[in-house]
Amino acid sequence: MDKSVCEAYEDEIQALEEEIRLLTEKYEDIRQESTFFSDEEILKSIKSLQRETQGETKGHDSPSDLKAQLESLETDLSFFMTFTGFQFTSHSKKTVEKTRNRTVQKHRLSGKCHSLSFQLEFQLLEMQNNEKVSAVVSDLSIIMESGEDSDVSKFVSSTEEHGSLLTFFRSLSTYAEWYEHRRHTFLHFK
Repeated sequence: MDKSVCEAYEDEIQALEEEIRLLTEKYEDIRQESTFFSDEEILKSIKSLQRETQGETKGHDSPSDLKAQLESLETDLSFFMTFTGFQFTSHSKKTVEKTRNRTVQKHRLSGKCHSLSFQLEFQLLEMQNNEKVSAVVSDLSIIMESGEDSDVSKFVSSTEEHGSLLTFFRSLSTYAEWYEHRRHTFLHFK
């Protein structure tokens, strides 16, 4: 075999080994973050929850009222998704630190706005003073499949610097809506 061909194969092998190492690390990180429960623990939790809800429903709402509330919430959620274009696909929350009047939680959120996918990761610091609760977002990280659109990457960088979730969601909603309009227009002319 030619020496350059062997070197190319060795380079490819090293690249694949590196990719395997990175994927293994990612898998281990995900595995450590997620909590696995045994079937017994799940059944105990279900029974405990059923006891609690039975006690609450005896004193307060009837099951039909709870069902009506659930249907109302589902209708509101459907309206929210239709109105804004946001559809959240996953959310995880991990408490990092908790004291009497201070809580730090790490959130991961992913979803779509119209046809644009996004992932967010941030820390939420909640502090309670007397009757007031204040929340501060920090360590905001945004991942979007923006393609080659440099304006989107500039916007994402700016939003990460300022840690403004409200700005992100408002701007993404408008951008994604117009992105869909442009996409449909260009498809029309093809």
